[in-house]
Amino acid sequence: MDKPTNQNIRIGFYVCHCGSNIAAMVDCPAVAKYVETLPHVVLSRDYKYMCSDPGQELIQKDIAEHKLTRVVVASCSPLLHEHTFRGAVEAGGLNPFFFHMVNIREHDSWVHTDKAEATTKAKELAHAAIMRVAMHKALEVKRVPVHPDALVIGGGIAGIHAAMTLANAGKKVFLVEREPSIGGHMAKFDKTFPTLDCAACILTPKMSEAGSHPNITLLSYSEVTKLDGYVGNYTVTVKRKPRYIIEDKCTGCQECVANCVYKEAKFPDEFNEGLGKRKPVYIPFPQATPQVVVIDPKTCLNFRNGELTGKCKKSCVTACGEKQAIDFNQKETFLELKVGTVIVTTGFKAFDAKRMPQYGYGKFPNVFTALEIERLVNSSGPTGGHVVLRDGKTEPKSIGIIHCVGSRDKKTNRWCSRVCCMYSLKLAHLLKEHTGAEIYNFYIDMRTPGKGYEEFYDKLLEEGVHFIRGRVGEVTDWAMSKEEMEKGKLVIRVEDTLAGYVRRIPFDMVVLATGLEPQEDAQSIRRMLNMSCGTEGFFLERHPKLAPVSTFTEGIFLAGCCQGPRDIPDSVAQAGAAAEALVLIDKGYIEQEPNTAYILDDECCGCKSCIPLCPYTAITFDAAKKKAVINEALCKGCGTCVAGCPSGSIVQNLFDDEEIFSEIEGVLAHE
Repeated sequence: MDKPTNQNIRIGFYVCHCGSNIAAMVDCPAVAKYVETLPHVVLSRDYKYMCSDPGQELIQKDIAEHKLTRVVVASCSPLLHEHTFRGAVEAGGLNPFFFHMVNIREHDSWVHTDKAEATTKAKELAHAAIMRVAMHKALEVKRVPVHPDALVIGGGIAGIHAAMTLANAGKKVFLVEREPSIGGHMAKFDKTFPTLDCAACILTPKMSEAGSHPNITLLSYSEVTKLDGYVGNYTVTVKRKPRYIIEDKCTGCQECVANCVYKEAKFPDEFNEGLGKRKPVYIPFPQATPQVVVIDPKTCLNFRNGELTGKCKKSCVTACGEKQAIDFNQKETFLELKVGTVIVTTGFKAFDAKRMPQYGYGKFPNVFTALEIERLVNSSGPTGGHVVLRDGKTEPKSIGIIHCVGSRDKKTNRWCSRVCCMYSLKLAHLLKEHTGAEIYNFYIDMRTPGKGYEEFYDKLLEEGVHFIRGRVGEVTDWAMSKEEMEKGKLVIRVEDTLAGYVRRIPFDMVVLATGLEPQEDAQSIRRMLNMSCGTEGFFLERHPKLAPVSTFTEGIFLAGCCQGPRDIPDSVAQAGAAAEALVLIDKGYIEQEPNTAYILDDECCGCKSCIPLCPYTAITFDAAKKKAVINEALCKGCGTCVAGCPSGSIVQNLFDDEEIFSEIEGVLAHE
């Protein structure tokens, strides 16, 4: 690539006031006046809002009138506006990479309290940019074709909605779900707040439509194990776990379930949170999609330690009859899929209440989690919607609901789980409706920020539900008390912060409103998809405001609770991430930044030290040439290989030595 010469370099400099964000701490006119004195600068201006249309038009006009060959803008974060200014420079007739941006908001005005020092720093940064941009070269954006098919990982409400959005637009979608049925956590709910709509009535039609949609290939009981390739051209490996049922032959008649040698269900039912029982051959829940049974090798008599024994009478096989849908010889299989975009909707896991032993979960039988109550109040649940204690007979007359279990706590999770207040109110309403019990809510703060949420809270107040503000200290057994009224009860001890004293209140049942956490395998998924996680462990978006569903890996998007706690409406709305994937697919190509690394073949010694350093697996070894090779489509311009190359044979566009050394010289040149 030809090196630039200093002849005919004409630089235009613009410093933005950003309203008062920059101008309040940086003397912008003084910075502009200083830059006027620097070499190759033929124009230096300060302007109130450079990112506005008039600001961009000013750049374009000056390029034409003053024959500018380079442009520098000192304003806010390049993450926000570098693309905008590159577009303005290109519209003015220059190569967009003859532009450079200086961040004097986050790096200067926002971190200083002394205006003189902040102004001096802005001058130094501007001087560095002027010297750097003179060394810039004309670069071209690369285009990579995009495969039209898409992958959605996770079959909860967000994943279903995302898949349906793409499929209805005519795109082929692979929907991968690790459980035997799609539906996620929402399938376990009885009602949804604040309207108390039936969760199944909302979810079941969407599940059925997704299961039968001609553009959706549903891969349930499956997991993504590997992702190779790059944006627009991903190769995905999916592991399909054996159901021991041939899906195409199963009609969902459940004759095999009825005729299992176990006449009674005797194994914990995972869908019902262990409150009910199931047989070794089962269907997760009545509305399951696909309507295909699954055989559990851990409990089936035909297996032992995962191996076939043949000891079972196989009455299920006989009951299946001519369909011959049961196949005990099934093994794990692997599919390889080609897709252009990926939407991650892997959801959340509920906080394990046993981690807070002071609340007695797992110790006292009548302490329940919120999800267990969801199943108890559900008409298709283990008790047919009849709310009873663990003895299966007694209906509670008094119930205490403890908020923020595992949330807003430095010992567990600092974050607010967003949905706990509202689902606690919902459960209070449903429990009162089912049992007529006296209901108490113990809360830290009541957070009801959504549409209709505050009205729902008012509704509970009118229904006679009690609210006590204060963090519960502990739940104890009646045996620890001498009070007659506490006999046979669970006792909640709490400081009532509004009344100003500690209270002891006896209950028949205690419900723990557990918070939301990242899935246990979130870190392995992050590494596989080359995404980032925040400090809480949830997947990190590219920008919380401007790119809330995109990730730092092009072509991979987020939706739902895998990104952070949110309710059903927000999860569905965010599943509009599918729309962003749709834009990428319809465009047919992805434009890639040219800030990629490349290898100087004459200087590469073939030591291979760069290959394990690359976090994007963009470097391979050419055995014939005995040289390293960089795939530009995979390279993200992180510069790790450039810094690590012992021979200095790897160079990165926009960050070559001349540019960096010139920038450093500019920073040090200001007196």
